[in-house]
Amino acid sequence: MNIKPYTILIIDDDQSLCEILTNTLEYVGYKTQSINSGKAGLQRVGEEEVDLVLLDLKLPDISGMKILEKIKEMKPFVQVVMVSGQGTIHTAVEATKIGAYDFLEKPLDSERVLLTIKNALDRGKLEKENAQLLESVKEHYIMVGESPKMRTLKEMIQKASATNSKVLIEGENGTGKELVARAIHHNSARAAGPFVAVNCAAIPETLIESELFGHRKGAFTGAIADKPGRFQMAEGGTIFLDEIGDMSLMTQAKMLRTLEEECIEVVGGKAVVPIDVRVIAATNKDLQKQMKMGEFREDLYFRLNVLTFQVPPLRERKEDIPLLVDYFLRYFCAELGVGMKRITGRAMNRLMAHSWPGNVRELRNLVEKLIVLVGSEEIHPQDISSVLQNYSGRQEMSASSASSLKDAKIKFEREFILEKLFANNWNIKKTSEILGIPRTYLHKKIKMLDIEV
Repeated sequence: MNIKPYTILIIDDDQSLCEILTNTLEYVGYKTQSINSGKAGLQRVGEEEVDLVLLDLKLPDISGMKILEKIKEMKPFVQVVMVSGQGTIHTAVEATKIGAYDFLEKPLDSERVLLTIKNALDRGKLEKENAQLLESVKEHYIMVGESPKMRTLKEMIQKASATNSKVLIEGENGTGKELVARAIHHNSARAAGPFVAVNCAAIPETLIESELFGHRKGAFTGAIADKPGRFQMAEGGTIFLDEIGDMSLMTQAKMLRTLEEECIEVVGGKAVVPIDVRVIAATNKDLQKQMKMGEFREDLYFRLNVLTFQVPPLRERKEDIPLLVDYFLRYFCAELGVGMKRITGRAMNRLMAHSWPGNVRELRNLVEKLIVLVGSEEIHPQDISSVLQNYSGRQEMSASSASSLKDAKIKFEREFILEKLFANNWNIKKTSEILGIPRTYLHKKIKMLDIEV
């Protein structure tokens, strides 16, 4: 039998049983150690690498239940199988609640012991892999920055992570609102559950109810099968409702009922479905202004606005730019498999002088482009100016350098439209609404001003 040499510790005061178990386990390939006292066994677990403990319930110096508790406190991934000749169902249940994988009664059946150990070790391996995956996810969504505003934001994330309260995140496009939401989720008790992100602005009004709450087969034309909604997908975890300010009043009413009753109504279904989901919402709009205009429900706002986060734009925390650049350089060089590049002091000054209308998202994209396009190990100011111009379609010139009033007007108009496009992640519909012009007219302006979209 080809078995990985896991280490199994036997803690039992019955010396003859320890010898039988040792012979059985070593015969199939496990490494074993046996100890006859509870305190010595507990010390061994703390000092050495152990994958599984076969633990007697009754020991002369300390109870097996106490040892189980301490093992799970010290090393939660070590699997524990309780063994007893005087066990009861109540004791077995209590041991399982504390963290034991199983409870075996004496006299032991060798086949049952081997099967239980195999299954327990498989679970231990899976738990370790899941924990490593969660750590790698946390690393991927790290919050970079040591400015006063970022330190305050990180402190708030830690506080919010310790609760199950609803969170409303406000900030411009590209500031990292989803990153904040993921940081809250991955540092919370729900970290092992799913994180489901929904862009409310990207889903047509006719489909958003189905997307959020799911539908039954035949509920509407095209509903050829049952489909779970995003809330059901997020069960036991977190749902992130991005651009909540773009949700229609009708959908807002359904969302309010969902938050109040903690249940959903599936489209085409008759019964309500209870849900266990934490809600984090985000917006780049002024919801209080929208409430005054009758575009956002006041009762929904106060339901969502339990904890409020303000994510600062990059222009208000420019001292974080060097840290962000260093992080993105390391990240993309590793991801793209290229040698580490460095940025000169003058090039960094060029980045510090930029207004960053697209915030951290714009900086991230710029660094990635620099790594791809710049062949040398050093990145210079002219590299940044070149990539900025090609990337955004900008002319890095002010209107004051124009030769005529007409030329100045064109340059100002072009720069102004570009700033708004950046701020709205190149969304033509949103930009046209903010500018107060029809979308078709904005398209004409973009073409006339030779803006690359």
